[in-house]
Amino acid sequence: MGMGVLAGVQGSSEIIAVLRGLATRSRLLLAGALAAGVAAAVASDPSVRVAASVVALTLGALVGLLWALVFLATRTERAAERSVALLVGQDATPCFTTDAQGQILYRNTAAQARFGGAAASLMSALQDHFASPASVLYRLQSRAQTAGATREDVVTRRGHSRLSVHRIAEGRFLWRLEEFVDRAVSGRGAEGLSLPMLIVNKSGVVLFTNEAMRRLLGGRPKRLDRVFSTPVLRSGEELEVAGVDGPVRAILAEISGAGERREIYLLPVSHRPAGEQILEDFEGLPVALLRFDGEGRLMAANRAARDVLDLASDARPMFHDIYEGLGRSVLDWVADVASERQLVGSEVLRARIGQADAFHQVTLRRYVDHGCPGVLAVVQDATAMKRLEAQFVQSQKMQAIGQLAGGIAHDFNNLLTAISGHCDLLLLRHSREDKDFADLVQINQNANRAAALVGQLLAFSRKQTLKPQRIDLQEVLSDMAHLLNRLVGEKVRLRLAHAPDLGMIRADKRQLEQVLMNLVVNARDAMPMGGTIRVETEALTLQDELRRNRAVVPVGDYAAIRVIDTGVGIPADRLEKIFEPFFTTKRAGEGTGLGLSTVYGIVKQSGGFIFVDSTPGEGSVFHLYFPIHHPTEDEATAPAAEPARKIVLKQGEGVVLLVEDEAPVRAFASRALRLRGYTVLEADCAEEALRLLEDRSLAIDVFVTDVVMPGMDGPSWVKLAREARPDVRVVFMSGYAEDCLSEEQARMPNSVFLAKPFSLNDLAITVQGQLH
Repeated sequence: MGMGVLAGVQGSSEIIAVLRGLATRSRLLLAGALAAGVAAAVASDPSVRVAASVVALTLGALVGLLWALVFLATRTERAAERSVALLVGQDATPCFTTDAQGQILYRNTAAQARFGGAAASLMSALQDHFASPASVLYRLQSRAQTAGATREDVVTRRGHSRLSVHRIAEGRFLWRLEEFVDRAVSGRGAEGLSLPMLIVNKSGVVLFTNEAMRRLLGGRPKRLDRVFSTPVLRSGEELEVAGVDGPVRAILAEISGAGERREIYLLPVSHRPAGEQILEDFEGLPVALLRFDGEGRLMAANRAARDVLDLASDARPMFHDIYEGLGRSVLDWVADVASERQLVGSEVLRARIGQADAFHQVTLRRYVDHGCPGVLAVVQDATAMKRLEAQFVQSQKMQAIGQLAGGIAHDFNNLLTAISGHCDLLLLRHSREDKDFADLVQINQNANRAAALVGQLLAFSRKQTLKPQRIDLQEVLSDMAHLLNRLVGEKVRLRLAHAPDLGMIRADKRQLEQVLMNLVVNARDAMPMGGTIRVETEALTLQDELRRNRAVVPVGDYAAIRVIDTGVGIPADRLEKIFEPFFTTKRAGEGTGLGLSTVYGIVKQSGGFIFVDSTPGEGSVFHLYFPIHHPTEDEATAPAAEPARKIVLKQGEGVVLLVEDEAPVRAFASRALRLRGYTVLEADCAEEALRLLEDRSLAIDVFVTDVVMPGMDGPSWVKLAREARPDVRVVFMSGYAEDCLSEEQARMPNSVFLAKPFSLNDLAITVQGQLH
């Protein structure tokens, strides 16, 4: 209905404008009619007199018709204006209609009550409502002239307003002003606050002043520059205020408000005893403030600061008793600010008092109290930010260690492959009776120990190759019972408790056994005087997420393992570090510090979770959660797998293309394969291998290639070579984990992965398995 009224007003006004233009031009017609009448009167020729009379009557009739139409259109215009009045007359929102020059043609009841009826133009009516009304009105009217309607939110002294305008006719506009009182201002209780305060917007327009500020200034100022002579205001600084009874010295405290507003509080410092005015004036401020003298002794603290630091009202500690410096003396920092060697400073400091491990962002600013310089500290809680920063740094450190471990493991595995491989070759030429045989065996065993150490690094960095399968925890623990009992020794008793219907999990059985062995050995070492180790299993169903130590265990079914000891326990400050590599509480030579980091890496790589609870002097409990693996439909209906066929090592036949960039590894592998009867072609890079394969007459049975090499990697050159030789089988070798192959490359048909370091037999059996 409202849009119909507006359309009617617009249509009638356009018609009136046209008719008024014609009526103005009708003076020419009237003059012509009078001239024709005169001609008819003076003409002697009857025919001329008749023609002139006809023209005069016709022109007179046209003039009368035009003025009649103008009268009717004017009545229509007035009816349309009455329609607008009916539409918005009782609207609770102030509404105006104006012409193109901004002159008010109509104002509804709400507009008269809010702004009065004296103003002739809309600009004069709104000039005290918000800043720069002329520019706002011109901008909105220009937009409405083009788009038909527009609106804009403007900040006012009472909150903010929404000013909207509609073009209802050519040169006619309808304005609506919706006001929203700022609840933050009215609800803050600032009106009754004895401390002078005001609120300004980003342009410096004063939006609100409380009673104390109005008494100080003798009224309500319109702009901030009418209050302060200093153009730049800094929180915590002493400045001069233009009071009604003369200049007043005050300390300014500023906090950010909603919607780009600034809340400014004044703390008067004149005519008060030194050291008392701050405590009295800023007691109720919602920001923590501390006042120190030039020596760094606390002189005053408001209620917010005392709550944050758990300070007594009469406490007067030194700055260094409250905060611990991070890299420098905090008293030097206070002295620098008080002596103006440093104008302002902000640091994140650790609090010595109050909440444990709390960090505060402290901003110091200089002020002068009765000629004595001091500093005002604005305190904000930064504990959560500091914890996030520490977690991020720890995450980056662990990621860097993991990448370093993976890179070192790759190069070290190449060295171990060459050492253990050539040792195997030497052992083939020496019998047990040979005096060098024992030395060679010792070299081989230490190479294997080094390989196990690299495996622990890879487990921590989650870069090792796992072969997961569905296993029963109860069977694994039962099979390990004898071995674990031997590990704990005579002073320690081992108790196993199994839960019925535990369910199957998916993990690498060998790695899971290593996890349990490491945890049991650690529990044994924590009880030098003896005790009991309990290994318990339990079936758990989590209905809600379990959140611990920044980890989230999803809802679902889990098999839980608990390894419980009654040993010395772990101090709280070390609990967060026990899973870090090389962190150990044992003396030198008693351990590498890789046991728990290995456990952590294997558990996480298997999709599980591990947590620890410990009380010094009482013992520790390690909790492991592994998700229950429910078989898929394909797994449930698949026929039972045939037992693995045992490969009997025999003399080989076939041609092997060996591609390896490390010369010692390539030398060992080629000799090992030739000893088994294979014909071996060698290449030190992928490009050399592809060059050899250009000979179409060359028959190759197996590609044995390193994965990571300079230039083209193993999977890439194999893919190119298989375009012409699709039936050739492949053995990929790498010191990295198997996941260094992408999923697409890992799905290459007739390919297997051989992890470094490998022995002579491992290589021979793998190649033989690909040929048979």
